[in-house]
Amino acid sequence: MIKPAGPPASSLSRKPVWLRRSLGEGRDYGRTAASVRRYGLHTVCVSARCPNRGECWSRGTASFMLLGETCTRACGFCSVTTGRPAAPDRREPARVAAAVAAMGLRYVVLTSVNRDDLGDGGAGVFAQTLKILRTRDPRLGVEFLTPDFHRCRQQALAVVGEALDAGPAPEPALVWGHNVETVPRLYRRARKGANYRRSLGLLEAVARLPRVQAKSALMLGLGETRAEVEQVLRELRASGVRRIALGQYLRPTPKQLPVADYVPPAVFEELAAYCRELGFDWVKAGPFVRSSYHAETR
Repeated sequence: MIKPAGPPASSLSRKPVWLRRSLGEGRDYGRTAASVRRYGLHTVCVSARCPNRGECWSRGTASFMLLGETCTRACGFCSVTTGRPAAPDRREPARVAAAVAAMGLRYVVLTSVNRDDLGDGGAGVFAQTLKILRTRDPRLGVEFLTPDFHRCRQQALAVVGEALDAGPAPEPALVWGHNVETVPRLYRRARKGANYRRSLGLLEAVARLPRVQAKSALMLGLGETRAEVEQVLRELRASGVRRIALGQYLRPTPKQLPVADYVPPAVFEELAAYCRELGFDWVKAGPFVRSSYHAETR
């Protein structure tokens, strides 16, 4: 059981000491922020109120959010705006590529809002961005963090697969992430519109693609038990997922779900060891870990 490290959930008003940190603004923070503004791009760093923005932007890295900043779903943990999105911007892939070149990035994380309003779920924009990036620099590391592509999974897989086949050689494997986020019991409350088995099915299909590594992530602190987390980890590994990230859920605004537990660093260390025992190749686990946190590291 993942137990609270302090008072009951109803009175979790103060973060424990291991969750207190300064946002900070290092040498490259301003340059990263300027590039994002200059090319009119969105980042999950800002839209999802990520606590690591100061650190990552200071290292000159950012996770670009494709397809606008309005999501068609309303997950209980997420602060991204919900509503009716605008039509996709056809120039966005080229702008992302220009920003990547201007920032001198060697590894790029591309994510998006859910776009259930689109026939392909937005997969075409991911694929087009990948093509442009790899055409400009075949050695560029690219990581996707995609929705579940509900009702259009096969189409999405085919569109991205075609982009991979069209890429010039040599190129590193594409990391394709899709976050299950939490344990199945909490889906109805935390992930409205999503389905745990559907997410596992996508990851299993992704893991079968050539030149692709499947990745996923879990937030802890929503009320899950240790046994439930370990079960999800086993199922992710059995589905072919090779990369896993575990982090603490932090309530972005009062509108989102409250934190049920603050999970001590020691528990994250234990779960990281368990992940390695299961055979995950890449494991990141800690209170501030997010799916794209230090994604470029081996």
